[in-house]
Amino acid sequence: MMPAGTPILVLKEGTRRERGKGAQFNNIAAAKAVADAVRSTLGPRGMDKMLVDSLGDVVITNDGVTILKEIDIEHPAAKMLVEVAKTQDEEAGDGTTTAVILAGELLKKAEDLIDQNIHPTVIAAGYRQAADKAHEVLERVAAKISIKEVDTLKKVGMTSMSSKSASGHKELLADIAVKAVTTVAEQRADGSYFVDDDNIQIVKKQGGSIADTQLVDGIIVDKERVHPGMPSEVKDAKIALVDAALEVKKTEIDAKIEITDPTQLQAFLNEEEAMLKRMVEIVRKSGANVIFCQKGIDDLAQHYLAKAEVYAVRRVKKSDMEKLAKATGGKVVTKLDELSKDDLGFAKLVYEKKIGDDEMTFVTGCKNPKAVSILLRGGTEHVVDELERSLEDATSVVAVAIEDGKVITGGGSSAMEIALALRDFASTVGGREQIAIEAFADAVEVIPRTLAENAGLDPIDILIELRQQHKKGNKAAGINVFSGKVTDMKKENVIEPIRVGSQAISSATDAAVMVLRIDDVIAARSGGGGGGPGAGKGGEGGEGGSDGEEF
Repeated sequence: MMPAGTPILVLKEGTRRERGKGAQFNNIAAAKAVADAVRSTLGPRGMDKMLVDSLGDVVITNDGVTILKEIDIEHPAAKMLVEVAKTQDEEAGDGTTTAVILAGELLKKAEDLIDQNIHPTVIAAGYRQAADKAHEVLERVAAKISIKEVDTLKKVGMTSMSSKSASGHKELLADIAVKAVTTVAEQRADGSYFVDDDNIQIVKKQGGSIADTQLVDGIIVDKERVHPGMPSEVKDAKIALVDAALEVKKTEIDAKIEITDPTQLQAFLNEEEAMLKRMVEIVRKSGANVIFCQKGIDDLAQHYLAKAEVYAVRRVKKSDMEKLAKATGGKVVTKLDELSKDDLGFAKLVYEKKIGDDEMTFVTGCKNPKAVSILLRGGTEHVVDELERSLEDATSVVAVAIEDGKVITGGGSSAMEIALALRDFASTVGGREQIAIEAFADAVEVIPRTLAENAGLDPIDILIELRQQHKKGNKAAGINVFSGKVTDMKKENVIEPIRVGSQAISSATDAAVMVLRIDDVIAARSGGGGGGPGAGKGGEGGEGGSDGEEF
């Protein structure tokens, strides 16, 4: 029999365990720290972050998801907020900072409630009800939009870019984004649209200015023609897309060829030459005057192609081949012998052009391109990189606006509308959940509050005025961060897709509820020690990693 009072060791030595309120507050503190890291980037007056990794590579951005992916976060609860940003980015393409700030604020409000001895599951239930109500409000204030309303779609793109460093050229870029998305949008049988972002190819080349950015109704291939004797441009191009090498095949098995007579050697070389000639002849017979090859092209084959005045490009990326097929209407052929004129794609003009230091091949004037390219230019590498992130956000929001067919007003107006509706709704709910619903309403106001703070305005004055306007029924009243006044966001053209708002609410609520329900953190000790339950942002302090439970 064991003597009383002897401790029983269940956990491995060095394992840290925190439970109860301590664990909850610790997780909440970590999540708040992550939300604070991106808070200052929200809105048109938001600032950028400069991130330097261990190799010294620099990223300058104010894109929430990029910031959170770049900083190495150790704390397990803080990682959940990074997931929120990633989900938001995948689903809506924009609003990543909004989602993270909202999740952080929901947890901050929950902390006060836990302090008042309200059980976390009660808070979680209240938050869930509030989120459902918030979705209803968004549906109510949303306006319908169709793919033909180019002006409105352009405003959606411009709103997305107004907070980015590309905002100086947002008109031009939004125009390009809308043209690109409407070109590649495909209509389903039920009349709704579907946009695959992969069909919009973004090619970055530093040099020139942002104003030199252009949309190509076709594809840009970052390769040059293989032989200088080939024409540098081909009009009315008939394009063969080949996923096979124009080279003499080597034998699969180890084989030895013994040549005993010099004439045999010549015959052997002649046969090789004849094979390559035959390959080029197949291409010529099909009627193709441009060939994109995914594999290699032999030097001799290059010579014959040049003689036949065929423009050839080799070692084209698989993704580019797929886009070329979509843009030109051609088929990718895997067996050269089977190439026929039915497999060819068409483009008005294929030409080689020097951009920066590199020669690139432009395939333009495709009849009905289901894939397009955007050539991005900018002063420095960092400018072009941030421009690419801005443009991806813009194309994504235009795409989801077309897919869902609904838009809402931005500038904190929809958030304020939700907060008002939730306060009214809370009083109709019995039990302690109503306190959580009110806390949710307060948390949603963090969006207009942060917009005001980042613009150097008094957040309290702005919130009071916003509430007054919304009480009067001005559903679109939001913050004009440039004039510092509360104005009608519809007139200001601040419009975003409904999915940005609804996804931010869904993922922020899910993350907050998940963190709230944790009352015990068991962190096994890992080799080098990282951020255990005690770690703050970026894993300060705390020992032991987070390998989960080791009993």
